[in-house]
Formats: sequence, C-alpha cells, structure tokens
Amino acid sequence: MDIDKNTSRPKSRRDFIKLSAMAGTAMVLPLEALPFTFKKEALNIGLIADVHNDIMHDGEERLQAFISESNDRNLDFIVQMGDFCIPRESNQKFMSIWNSYARDTHHVIGNHDTDLGYSKEQVREFWDMPANYYSFDHKGIHFIILDGNDANPQPWEGYHRYIGKEQQEWLRQDLQKTDNPTIIFSHQTLELEDGGVANLKDVQEILEAANASAGFQKVLCCLSGHHHTDFMTKINGIYYVQINSASYRWVGGDYQQVRYSKEIDAKHKWIKYTIPYRESLFTFMKIEKNKITLEPRKTEFVGPGPKELGMPDQHPHDPIVPAITGFKMKLKS
Repeated sequence: MDIDKNTSRPKSRRDFIKLSAMAGTAMVLPLEALPFTFKKEALNIGLIADVHNDIMHDGEERLQAFISESNDRNLDFIVQMGDFCIPRESNQKFMSIWNSYARDTHHVIGNHDTDLGYSKEQVREFWDMPANYYSFDHKGIHFIILDGNDANPQPWEGYHRYIGKEQQEWLRQDLQKTDNPTIIFSHQTLELEDGGVANLKDVQEILEAANASAGFQKVLCCLSGHHHTDFMTKINGIYYVQINSASYRWVGGDYQQVRYSKEIDAKHKWIKYTIPYRESLFTFMKIEKNKITLEPRKTEFVGPGPKELGMPDQHPHDPIVPAITGFKMKLKS
C-alpha cells in the first residue's frame, strides 16, 4: 500500500478503503490512554446523513423511522449531517417530522441543501439553525459543527466545498478556548480530497496543532456524510468516520434503473440514477467512560445492486454497501 510515511495518509481512495477494512460488531474507540475521564453518565447521540428528501419519494418515512427510534431512546441530542432538504414549502411536513423529536437537535449544512438557488441563510431559517457553523458543550464533551460550503477560490468551479479563512480562524480560536475532548461534525469529508473539503489539509493542520498544544488528544474524531459510503481512517492520531446515506448511493446515467412504480418515477425523476437502500440507515453514538461506540445497521438494495448492474468490481475503491458497518479503532494520547 502506497502510504505517506509522515502522515499515514492514503494517497488514493482505494488505499483509503483498505485502511478502513477493520470490520466488527460496533465501532469502538477505547479511551483508556487519554489523560481525562468522561463523566460517569453516558452521552448518547443519534446520527443520520444524506436523506435527500428532494430526491427520494419516501424521505419522510426514512426520517420518521429515525425520529421514532430516537424518541424511544434516552438520547441527549440528534444530528443530521447535511443534504437534508431545501427550504421550500413542500418540505414543511418533512421538517415537522424532524421537529417532533423531543430533545435537542443539530444541523449540518450540505452542498445540496442550497440547490435551486436557495441561500444558506434561507436554509438556516427553514431549519431553525443558529449559525452556519458553531460549537456547544454537553456532559464534558465539546462539539463543533462546521460548514464545508464556503465559496471556492477562483477559478475553481463546481459545488462549494471549501472552509474559508474566517471559518478557519474561528475554528482555531474555538479549539483554543476549550479544554474538553472534542468531536467534529461536517458534511463534506475532512480526510480525502476526492470530493471532500478541498482545503482539508488546512483544517487538519488546525486540528493537529490543537492536539499538540493541548498535550493530549483533544480532537477525538471527525464525522461526516456526503459520499454515501461507509468507512473510517486515522490521520495523525485523529479518526475520520464516514456515515452512510439514509437513502441511496448515486450511480448516474450509465446504471439508471426504474426501481419503483412508473408514477413514482414520473414524480421523482432522479431516483432512477440511484441504488436506493430498502430501509433507512442511521446510527447511534454512545460516549461513556472508556469508549465511544457507533451502532452498526444493515439493510438491502432496492432492486439490482452494483454487481447485478455490471459495475466494475463493485467499486472497491469506494464501496457501495447498504450498511453502516461496525469498525474498531484505538485512540492513543
């Protein structure tokens, strides 16, 4: 495997996935080596990513499954990881399902949440989100929500996937102000340049500098969505975890397939370009005295999967799987 010896950073997505193949029943981050102890009371968080209600015909049902189970659990808060819904009237019912959750909620802005010309300000107002990026503390843990949708520097084109200087400086100062162990949420990945935050190395340097300055592993892990896949890796002591989509994997026109009724296909023209997951995918993260766990969850494809469609090697460099797989990781101080 071709790995940068100075950073242990994979040089391609294929190598990246090879580093992520440590499957288990649940993702576990042992924390015994860290020079702090979490509070005795466990912290429980619900996570859902990439529902894409503006693409899926059953986005409301997928979100309701997550909210219903979240309400049945003793959670501290829930987080949606972006590509949730655009701020239009037809999504009011979808938002009412989200707002039916009985406790605190948090949002991460995705690149598709501003489709059709909507602004981030409109998205924030529709979601009742306090800011594009912000932080908060809960039970001794510091949480940071980043906005990976700052404008790309010229002459870059395509969707926004950048964290600008102002947000970088805010992140640097926010990490300096806290002595608590920290977990970071973003939509675009912070660990891989292929489709992730374009200037992720700048962000990684800020996180790694915060750890060096603190003298302990202050930044524990970074969680994101966006790629609709399922993996993790470790770069300079920090774990980066990709949460799979609640709904589907985009495969494009070469592999389009009508998987539902003609009526659904007529009203939701983009579904044929995806491989949907039969049930909603989401997970629950538990932070306790000596470990962090993310629960695994598995479903199946609706209709033919990548192998049946003749996709090359089922994309081993970027697996298409209807699951949030368990991983085992170890943190060192």
